[in-house]
Amino acid sequence: MFKKLAPLAVVCLFVVGVTPVHAAATVTKFASLDAAIKVLKVAPDIRDGYARSKFKHWSDLDKNGCNTRNDVIIAEALVKPKVDKGCKIVKDTGKWYSAYDGATVTNFSGLDVDHMVPLAEAWDSGASKWDAAKREVYANDMGDPISLIAVTAATNRSKSDQDPAEWLPAKDVCTYIANWVHVKVRWSLTVDEKELKAIKDNTVKCPKIKLDVVVVK
Repeated sequence: MFKKLAPLAVVCLFVVGVTPVHAAATVTKFASLDAAIKVLKVAPDIRDGYARSKFKHWSDLDKNGCNTRNDVIIAEALVKPKVDKGCKIVKDTGKWYSAYDGATVTNFSGLDVDHMVPLAEAWDSGASKWDAAKREVYANDMGDPISLIAVTAATNRSKSDQDPAEWLPAKDVCTYIANWVHVKVRWSLTVDEKELKAIKDNTVKCPKIKLDVVVVK
């Protein structure tokens, strides 16, 4: 299972940490994953003007002394690591499960923190129209426990900025796609035709999944 989704029958989002700027958050309940898929708007991806630097990431928006990357790594540890002053995670003091490949990791430096919907993909599907402050909140979305996930560096780099038409994890595809749809709905991001087909094709045999999504307006 991916983080925060147990059992697979229910996908929930709890607001914690930073509340998004620009937005009042409202909860939209979907009786099924199919119902959530139906609200996705279809539009071609537009990469023009993208630069990763346009999403200020690994900030400390909640001012707790840890940047977002370390916040996620600490929060997702199966065995909590020792954390020294300045939010420095001590090597070989924790344990993590990488949901994309099922690997167990005991050295945090072997982890990447993945944006469930990558920054470039977000740009392609609507974030190009946001201002810099909203893009920073997206890139550090600790208000949504599904938006960011700690996984092995190898799987994160294999995924890169690809959507489900181009890349799927070795483990638990149903949950991965539910998470992907969840984030797209949360941020009102579009899907392209191939992406939508891959989402539908890969969820035909999935068990029933309900989604409660805090939608950013």
